[in-house]
Amino acid sequence: MPNHRTLVITGASSGIGAATAKLAAGKGWNVVVAARSTDRIEALAAEIGTENAMAVTCDVTDWDSVKNLADATIDRFGSIDAMFANAGFGGPGGFTNSTPEAWRDMVLTNVYGAALTVRASLDHLRTSNGHLLLTGSVAGRKAIPGSFYSCTKWAVTAMGEAVRGEIAGSGVRVTLIEPGIVATPFWDNGKGPLESPLTEDDVAGAVLWALEQPPHVDINEILMRPAAQPV
Repeated sequence: MPNHRTLVITGASSGIGAATAKLAAGKGWNVVVAARSTDRIEALAAEIGTENAMAVTCDVTDWDSVKNLADATIDRFGSIDAMFANAGFGGPGGFTNSTPEAWRDMVLTNVYGAALTVRASLDHLRTSNGHLLLTGSVAGRKAIPGSFYSCTKWAVTAMGEAVRGEIAGSGVRVTLIEPGIVATPFWDNGKGPLESPLTEDDVAGAVLWALEQPPHVDINEILMRPAAQPV
């Protein structure tokens, strides 16, 4: 039976975001899938079903777009009970091989975009005693040599701690999801350098496990690696 709680997911057009939306919908959540790729999120919402799914085109680097995502969710479902700030991307190249433009776009999406998502949802989460989740990374706990992506994910790790400190005692829970190598479109070969990486469903299952804990239990961080990942 539906539980009438609403989960909003940014970066939901593929990978971890899409897998989490499908799993949550199967457990009765209303799901709002958000990304810049309108065709892909509309197809995902249609696959999930029109009764409890909605697609909202959103560019997390634009405040008006992120605010519209929150407003559209409230208009349709009446509450935001969980916000999963999942949008982000990485790229190859160290500090001398990548480009300043690539760095700028990565900061805007991975860090600024996550912060805007927090800002747009936090008052609604206070009202619902809700749950904020952010996608970090093992790379945000142990820096990959030359990786600017690692720098952005270290910032997300700090963001989770900073938000938790600000809202302590409010009833809002904060969880940082930190996967290692996951078989997603993030990798050119679809699975990365390991034969047995994590799957999108593995990470989605961790997200739902955190969401399903009793209200007095706040799972602060879930750091998960494939068994074969050495660092």
